[in-house]
Amino acid sequence: MVSDAAGTRRLIAGTQEPRVWVSPRADLVTALLGVWFGVGLMIDAWAHANLAELETFFTPWHAVFYSGFVVVSGWIIWQVWRNVRAGRHGLAAVPMGYLAGLVAIPAFAAFGLADLLWHTVLGIETTLDIFFSPSHLGLIVTMTLIITTPLRSAWNAPGVTARPRLGRLLPALIGLAFATALVSLFLSYGDALQYRPQAIVQALSMGQGSGVAPRGAGPRPVALGADRVALAMVVTNVVVLSPVLFLLRRWPLPFGSVTIMYAVIALMPGVRTSFGNPPILLSFLAAGLVSDLLIRRLRPSAGRRAAYWTFAGLSAFVTWSLYIAVASATGGGLPAVPELWTGAPIVAGLIGLALGALFLPNADTD
Repeated sequence: MVSDAAGTRRLIAGTQEPRVWVSPRADLVTALLGVWFGVGLMIDAWAHANLAELETFFTPWHAVFYSGFVVVSGWIIWQVWRNVRAGRHGLAAVPMGYLAGLVAIPAFAAFGLADLLWHTVLGIETTLDIFFSPSHLGLIVTMTLIITTPLRSAWNAPGVTARPRLGRLLPALIGLAFATALVSLFLSYGDALQYRPQAIVQALSMGQGSGVAPRGAGPRPVALGADRVALAMVVTNVVVLSPVLFLLRRWPLPFGSVTIMYAVIALMPGVRTSFGNPPILLSFLAAGLVSDLLIRRLRPSAGRRAAYWTFAGLSAFVTWSLYIAVASATGGGLPAVPELWTGAPIVAGLIGLALGALFLPNADTD
């Protein structure tokens, strides 16, 4: 008994050794297992949005979701246990970047139990209340900490050069993109990517408060007017551009980075709407490709503030110009109110510029 207690104290106290990084391959496995976790949530989100008869916590989509949690958590714990077996104790056993994810594992499990009790007592949410359930909010915060582990691991890793290649950054990109998809899910009442082209054109052809049913946004559509589309464009613009600007402060992103991130982000509204709006989702992927081209041409970075700001404004402007152009081309023509379809991309560009100034108010000359 005494020896066991002493061993536990040594394990907790630590060995005072510097913490180490996992290998790039281990980070990639963490990211890919996080994909299982994230896709499980997407499937569960589809079920909540499209199946009104949900009556139990024990569903196939919950099984996919929580099994994803088990495998990625097991992998993170294994990375710590490997170091313990090598003689490291305490914080020295936790790889760099993995501490927040490790702490989030028991917290997620606790919120999962709270979610089970919540559903048992109060029933299954199927409308807007899904995104405000306290147990769901706890799950999403802790899940974000878990799946962004590869990003934190890569942030100061010695093997990541000043100009990293796409393959080396891929785990970090996947983790941050899925985290952004989680944010977009919980702000899906303001997600512009869920609307079909016809609904967008009709809404931008009407005045404030006029409503059309946005088919493709789930089984319980709400009135869609110009004000709702405009607000959704603003919210989505901030959500999708912010992580790109965040990364650009740290690294000059290799070509393809934004396209990969936008492809992952587009999965969430795609799954929720059963991929009923492919033109809009493809316009978003095209915007990612154009943003990659802008990065290659402008070379925005923390030390090039003017290029950084220019990219932020142009990327947002192009993204929402493509959004309206594709909606018009596939949804019945240009909207009837020219001020809306000409001015909306300009507003998006100005918001992008403001985000650029917020993320990088002063050039980093270090």
